[in-house]
Amino acid sequence: MYEGKNIILGITGGIAAYKSADLVSRLKKRGADVFCVMTDAAQEFITPLTLRTISNNPVFIKMFTEKCLTNVEHIGLADRADLFIIAPATANIIGKINCGIADDLLTTTIMATKAPVLFALAMNVNMYLNPIVQENIENLKRKGYYFVEPEEGILACGYEGKGRLANPEVILDRAEELLIKVKPLNGRKVLVTAGPTCEPLDPVRYITNHSTGKMGFAIARQALLLGADVTLVSGPTNQGTSKGIKLIRIQTALQMRDAVIEEFAECDIVVKAAAVADYRPKYTANDKIKKQPGDLSIELERNPDILFELGKKKVNQVLVGFAAETKDVLKYAAEKVKAKNLDYIVANDITQPGAGFGGETNIVTLIFADGKTKALPQMSKEETAREIIIEAIKLLHFKE
Repeated sequence: MYEGKNIILGITGGIAAYKSADLVSRLKKRGADVFCVMTDAAQEFITPLTLRTISNNPVFIKMFTEKCLTNVEHIGLADRADLFIIAPATANIIGKINCGIADDLLTTTIMATKAPVLFALAMNVNMYLNPIVQENIENLKRKGYYFVEPEEGILACGYEGKGRLANPEVILDRAEELLIKVKPLNGRKVLVTAGPTCEPLDPVRYITNHSTGKMGFAIARQALLLGADVTLVSGPTNQGTSKGIKLIRIQTALQMRDAVIEEFAECDIVVKAAAVADYRPKYTANDKIKKQPGDLSIELERNPDILFELGKKKVNQVLVGFAAETKDVLKYAAEKVKAKNLDYIVANDITQPGAGFGGETNIVTLIFADGKTKALPQMSKEETAREIIIEAIKLLHFKE
């Protein structure tokens, strides 16, 4: 979504200004062209050189310079922007914009832009709760400005409470929502599964796999950004969800099956990205299995094939499966499309560098029910997720 977008990042004078370097880096990795505008106070916390090096663009500080985008610097920046992000946004910048004060390059540029403006708040908890600051925030919301609320925690000033700059991923998710003008999944329900399942041997041990859930969580986020009502059924992972996603946590394949079957009938799109264990121990010990002389044999029984069941129940839903393979990837994946009545499957060779479990990127091929294929290059899992959802939307419209 950020690919080819011009993001103006405004940095003001708060201790959280050092986090702006991370924000620039993440925006660049998602394909955005980032231009930083700093206040004088911001330069007390982080140097323009740092931001210039990370963004690969000049950093703008003064209202009047010889090197300008146009004859009038703030107009050039304002016109270029697809989105403004102010992070950190202090009580001072909020008060200035609410009162229409434009006394430096950043405030003047914000006043001149027609792009959405997103303030990521960060300040002392008492400043944040001050009624004047709260009134300024509410006034700006009514005027069409957007906000990411601060998080609670221990602040740099030693106080504890609400005032810490939000996690960068929270800011980026909100920014991406503002960049998407069309929400093709408004009023639609999307069900996604993610992560591994854990099949217990005893109270201490279990059988699982290397899935981290990153791909499934990314798909859920992209569906949410496109307007969907999203339910995510996930095995044990360390992934965080975006606000607005209904998260159902499970442990075993049987629990995942029950959760998915319960949700399935009401869904328009179902993406089964979870790495569900094919087998589970036939017997689970009530107490820890103690080490004994000799080998230990564990009898396994098959778990239900959830995707196969959904294929039999499917009416008008778009049903998408995943195939993580180590050889004959396209052959095995194509067989699954037919056997499980899928609309398409996402196939990837987990032995390839840049693909598979745990990484930030993936390399996949989409194989459709009519035999057509679409190979995607290596890209971030967020970008891959967007492509997967876009193809599902196309099929959903075709079925109607």
